Amino acid sequence: MDPQSAEKAAAGLLEAYASRVPVRPLTETHPDLSLEAAYAIQLAQVEHWVAGGALIKGHKVGLTSAVMQRQLGVDQPDYGHLLDTMFHTDGAPIDTGRFLQPRIEPEIAFVLGRPLAGPGVTAADAAAAVDFVLPALEIIDSRIADWKITLPDTVADNASSGGVVLGTTPVRPDGLDLSLTGCLLHRGGELVQTGAGGAVLGSPLNALIWLANVLGPMGVTLQAGHVVLPGSVTAAVPVAAGDTVTATFAGIGTVTARFRGEGS
Repeated sequence: MDPQSAEKAAAGLLEAYASRVPVRPLTETHPDLSLEAAYAIQLAQVEHWVAGGALIKGHKVGLTSAVMQRQLGVDQPDYGHLLDTMFHTDGAPIDTGRFLQPRIEPEIAFVLGRPLAGPGVTAADAAAAVDFVLPALEIIDSRIADWKITLPDTVADNASSGGVVLGTTPVRPDGLDLSLTGCLLHRGGELVQTGAGGAVLGSPLNALIWLANVLGPMGVTLQAGHVVLPGSVTAAVPVAAGDTVTATFAGIGTVTARFRGEGS
């Protein structure tokens, strides 16, 4: 993809945010779209948001479960950027008008206490960089019509990022086996999904290691205070106005997202 086409693709995705009208899959119009070009499209949007005053507050890792990788026919995760504008308060109403076709995923969020940079990051390095963990709900969304995405499509679309709700009580991960940490996901009081941390590359910590080692050669350091979402422990669940979704993690706590209609 030439630079002009990449700029046009980024502009189209930015317009989808504004208009709430999704675009066709980029890989339909650009069958040769590479991952490198897709990440360039993602970064162009991030630069646009930052130029408008947004702040980068962390990263998310996606496609960390075997079922999602099989669904898209890929053998690797992807990543996106988390901006301050994406964060919502635990239990506070969230306007569904902010999104196009939202779904929700429960995750174990890492908050870093020190910088972490690859390459060569080990499990010990990653664990030492984590200050605390929080229960989290990630609102994923797609600016691609009908979620008809391939890996380059979702990468270009900031890894299908939408929003983040973090719990309010930090927990030190010392003594926790995150791979065995179980989760119950309720929507409207009904149990809709169950899962455990092992669904995320064997352990959520492995997603943090992967992210640091991928970003490091690009000159990107994961900063102290930043949030890293390592990936969902269950399948994603669609949400709509009126829904209340709660994730309960054993030994970590509970987080709730409440959705209201636009302007209500």
